[in-house]
Amino acid sequence: MPASRALTATSLHVGYPGEPVIEGVDLEIAPGDAPLGLLGPSGAGKTTLLATLSGEQRPDYGQVMWNGKQVHRLRGRDRRDFRAAVRFVSQYAMTISDPRETVASRLQLAAKEARKGGRTHSVTPEEMLASVGLEERFLSRTMRTLSGGEVQRVALATALSTRPEILVLDEPLTAVDPHSRTRIAGALAATIERLGIGAFIASHDVDLLRRLCPQIAVLGEGRILARGLLDEVLESAEHPVIRELAEAHSEAHTEAARALR
Repeated sequence: MPASRALTATSLHVGYPGEPVIEGVDLEIAPGDAPLGLLGPSGAGKTTLLATLSGEQRPDYGQVMWNGKQVHRLRGRDRRDFRAAVRFVSQYAMTISDPRETVASRLQLAAKEARKGGRTHSVTPEEMLASVGLEERFLSRTMRTLSGGEVQRVALATALSTRPEILVLDEPLTAVDPHSRTRIAGALAATIERLGIGAFIASHDVDLLRRLCPQIAVLGEGRILARGLLDEVLESAEHPVIRELAEAHSEAHTEAARALR
């Protein structure tokens, strides 16, 4: 039987000396699956969980597997294959060191790396920018002239341009204004579906997850507390962490409505 190309976490426990963070998480993100959202309050361990899925953080117990191998043990060619197939994008994803680097050169480099890894596709740089709400004219812009929100969007477009099997996003649109965020979420969801990319999206932004993810998992106290349709999970909240998330979301909507009056 061939090894699974899904990214799976089994009985995952992760922490730091004297401070357990993740305590028994099971997950599977597979190519072609509908996007799964990860909702949790600040400090719930979302970033630690994603760092462990990427292999940057070694689990204390349990394992993260991809293609029949433990992710934190991947080296050489196996590690390069993993990084091409499973792309991680955080809110601080891009380092900009060359003042002459343009958006076009960033996307072209990503496409070149994809071809080397046998991940060719017919999606153009223009289409990649459109999927994150940027116009073609941005191709000639240097990276250093972009706003924080525009850099976040280029980071997403760069990841998409390699046509990964799985895309893992950590607060991907925090620097984007709320009005643009709604529009970008719709375009991003359509691109993920069209390219058959499995996606796992961690955020505290309930509205963003609702637009991107048919289902969510709620992380709290180091565990997955609930999983299902977002509104159903929040409405049937029994755990205090989920109740607090539901109440905070309700208050945010009330404040937004008042601001529009």
